Order: sequence, then structure tokens, then C-alpha cells
Amino acid sequence: MNVWSTLDAASMPSRTMPWPELETPFTMVEPAGSLPVLFAAPHSGRRYPKSFQRSSVLDTQALRASEDAWVDQLFADASQCGAAVLNAHFPRAMLDPNRAADELDPTMYADHCPTPQRPKSARVAAGLGVIPRIVAAGVDIYPGRISYAEAIERLHHLYTPYHKALLATLTAHKKRFGSALLVDCHSMPSNCAAHCPGGSADFVLGDGHGRTCTPQLSAHVEHTLIQMGYRVVRNTPYSGGYSTLRYGKPAHGFEALQIEINRALYMDEENHKKAKGFARLRKDMRLLGQSVCDYVAAKNPL
Repeated sequence: MNVWSTLDAASMPSRTMPWPELETPFTMVEPAGSLPVLFAAPHSGRRYPKSFQRSSVLDTQALRASEDAWVDQLFADASQCGAAVLNAHFPRAMLDPNRAADELDPTMYADHCPTPQRPKSARVAAGLGVIPRIVAAGVDIYPGRISYAEAIERLHHLYTPYHKALLATLTAHKKRFGSALLVDCHSMPSNCAAHCPGGSADFVLGDGHGRTCTPQLSAHVEHTLIQMGYRVVRNTPYSGGYSTLRYGKPAHGFEALQIEINRALYMDEENHKKAKGFARLRKDMRLLGQSVCDYVAAKNPL
């Protein structure tokens, strides 16, 4: 994915990483003899560059409102089950990799910004494009407009490498095994979880209403979580974001499933600290990872 040519940027991005804190923008762990499964945590990054913090009117605690805090740690043990694990380190408030590269709001920038070819999405209109204008709490991140060159730096140094790594891993899995699965891992505020169909949910599984993975896979994950005692709903209010919809093409051997976890299960939503339920949930997510890997292994014998 060449963000530069796609967006017709006004100035070339720098050759070197502008933010020392993000010299390693993500971590990919792929165990030897891994299965064609990739667990990704795109919104759990906790490395806030000093220059980004200086550009914002918010302190780090307020910026963290956009984080899917600790989700990367909840699913870290998936690598012990045979899955690859991809964790973004950059904060979601700075760049959201679960958006298309051209989901930009031209009104955010003080200088030239090419008009995106697609109509402005509801996410962009709300301030939650690939370069967010607000944190999840609906508060402005910046005192005014930022430069378009800054947006290009983030896309070039963070977004593009993340998606290249994700796509390369899925493609290699597909070539070796004949199929590949992306499990995109997120968390949801408890007040959003409370408005799920039938009442508060612990998990929401998003498969694009059956478009991004086989119904058997969704049913397997749902059944596994229910057997653990959790309440699970599908596709409402989260049916799958950009990555799920982009990479989930079952007819071509690529499946994708989005998992949203109710934050009240494992963290204090006010201070972003782990709660006592964290240890149990991490153990259960390891069991879920093992269950998914066993399911995929049965379908893809070497």
C-alpha cells in the first residue's frame, strides 16, 4: 500500500522516523510452526510521543480514552497456541489503523489536503477518521488545525508498515496453508455494551453480517465464549471495522472476525488500570486462542 501516491501528498515524508518513541511502531510475533491464524490488537498502543503530546490540548490520561487498553496483553498468549500476534504500539488518538488510508477530513488541516475520492464517511464526519480529530470521549485533540505534512508522516511511518506486515503475514499463511484468518481484537466502553440487543453484552463478534468469515467460524467462537459463561451478541453495534471488511474475503481463502470485549470485565474505565477480573479474562482468552487454533488446525492439516 503506497499511501504517498494514493493521497497525492503536498510534501514528501521524511526518510527517518520522526518519533523516537515509535522507532518500533508495532510488534509481530510468529511462533515456529505457526498456524494460519493472526490475532491483531490495533488500538492498544501506549507509546505517546512527546511531540504529539505537546501538539494536543489533552493530557495523556485524556488521550487514553481512545485506547482499547490492555487488549494486546489479553491476547498475548495466542502465540503460545500457534497463532501469530500483531500489536500496534502507536496510540489510536494519533493514528487509527482500523480506517482506510484516505478517510481524512480536509477541514482538519491548515494547508493543502487533496479531497478524498470517497464521500466523507460517518466516522470522518464524527472526527474519527484515520487521523482522529477527537478522542473517544468526543473531546478535541488539538487546539486548531494541524499540518497535512504531519498526517502524511503518520500514514507513511505508522499506517503503511502496519498494514504491510498484516497483509504479508496473511498472504504467507494463505500460500502455505491455503487459507488465512485474522482475529481483530478490540474493547468497547461498558456504556456501549449496555445497549446491545437483549441487554449488556460481554462480547460482540463482528463478521460483517456473515460476509467476512464462514458462519461455522463465528458459531465456533460464539459457542466457546458462551461455554465460558459470557454473554455474546453478533454484529450489533459492531459488525466489523475497516480491517475486518478489507481482509475478510472467504471466497478467496481469507477470513476475518472482529472481537469486542466489554471493558468492565477487566479494567477501571476511569483511570485505565487493570481490574481484578483481568487475570481471569486473560486466562479465558488464552483458552479462546487455543480453541480457535485447534479449529483452524482441524481444517488445515499439514
